[in-house]
Amino acid sequence: MQMGYGLWQEQSQRLVMTPELRQAITVLQFSSLELLEYLEGELAVNPVIESDQRIDWSELARMQRDSSPARERATMSESRDEWDVTAGIRQSKSLQEHLHDQLRLHKLSPDELRIGRWLIGNLDDNGYLTLSLPECATSLKAKLEHVEAVLKTIQTLEPTGVGARDLSECLRLQLAELETKVPLAIYPLIDHYLEDVANGRITRVASALSVTPADVQRMVDLLKTLDPKPGRMYSTETPHYIVPDVYVEKVGHDYVVVVNEKALPKLHINDFYRNMLNTQDPSHKETREYINGKLSGALWLMKSLEQRRQTIYNVTRAVVDMQRGFFDHGISSMKPLTLRQVAEVVGLHESTVSRATTGKYVQTPRGVFELKYFFNSGVQTSSGDGAAAESIKAEIRRLITSENPKKPLSDQKLTDLLQAQGIEIARRTVAKYREEEGLPSSSQRKRYED
Repeated sequence: MQMGYGLWQEQSQRLVMTPELRQAITVLQFSSLELLEYLEGELAVNPVIESDQRIDWSELARMQRDSSPARERATMSESRDEWDVTAGIRQSKSLQEHLHDQLRLHKLSPDELRIGRWLIGNLDDNGYLTLSLPECATSLKAKLEHVEAVLKTIQTLEPTGVGARDLSECLRLQLAELETKVPLAIYPLIDHYLEDVANGRITRVASALSVTPADVQRMVDLLKTLDPKPGRMYSTETPHYIVPDVYVEKVGHDYVVVVNEKALPKLHINDFYRNMLNTQDPSHKETREYINGKLSGALWLMKSLEQRRQTIYNVTRAVVDMQRGFFDHGISSMKPLTLRQVAEVVGLHESTVSRATTGKYVQTPRGVFELKYFFNSGVQTSSGDGAAAESIKAEIRRLITSENPKKPLSDQKLTDLLQAQGIEIARRTVAKYREEEGLPSSSQRKRYED
């Protein structure tokens, strides 16, 4: 075998990810808020780009508040947690500020006030004291009885139940404030049997407390009116707002898709730099190259924005057409849909459809949804059509809502009822969907009444 050097030409194909293509992909996958931040950065570094409007963040915040989060859509507004009665309420003050304001109204000595402020500072977001009293006394270099006395004062403040050291104490503090008569058996119940109650073992608790299951049921109903996390309404956590990327409006018998362009600034080329490029002395080569580079970047950015708008429109249009049953009749008529099906309709790759739907929200007559919401698996029906997982979950919820609470439907009974409707589904799938919807088992749903 003879070895040597040589030159020859070879033709081959390969995918090259140009900077422009990377920018187009980046712009497509951005949500509205992410895209706003990205455009702010581009406007700051590229003098060739100008905006017709200044981004008004306060106006944007107002627009966001007018939109409902996807998980708070109208079709699924029922509470999934019977204890979550204040989840949507947030106060402008923090819990600590609220308690400090109340504490100053009590006649406390300077040392007691110091202890009180320290204890309030060690409450968690739910209003619980995270340290034991001996630990508090050691850290404060104070007597244990003094710390305990100040804690009792804190426990008289609003919201009721704040300053508790565990769930049992929190519930006891709230029960003490009730004007109605409280059954004595409820105290050993909250001290020893809350786990049994949570798992639906009502008869076991009734036997242990020497009362009837109906008595236990009434006590459980009373406990559900209390708040196990009294401090959460003062949470300082930043709320999550959503700006819809697309609007779907019903006009007559049709649905119109409109891409939301109000949230984004209108970009154009700065006339000063455009004229400078036309009149620039040819000898200023570096200046021309700089302006040309920035101009090219600006044009590619605007092209990417238009491509993003068109892609989101096409994908949403296809989703609306393929999920027409949902828009007309609700979640019960939703069909299984995959990225591939939409990709074939709009002539794009699956990955492009995925980028166009992830983090993008659509405002519809039925609420605000992430576009990804309309892509879901399903099961076969006896007619040969598919039933979407979300529509089956909605039917499971409907069946459970209308069941006899004294004889709740088991997972097997739910399976039989769904199969009677022509939905070919296994019991384990029903159990999975029920749990995903936050619905307890039949033993936990059963009610005991006289």
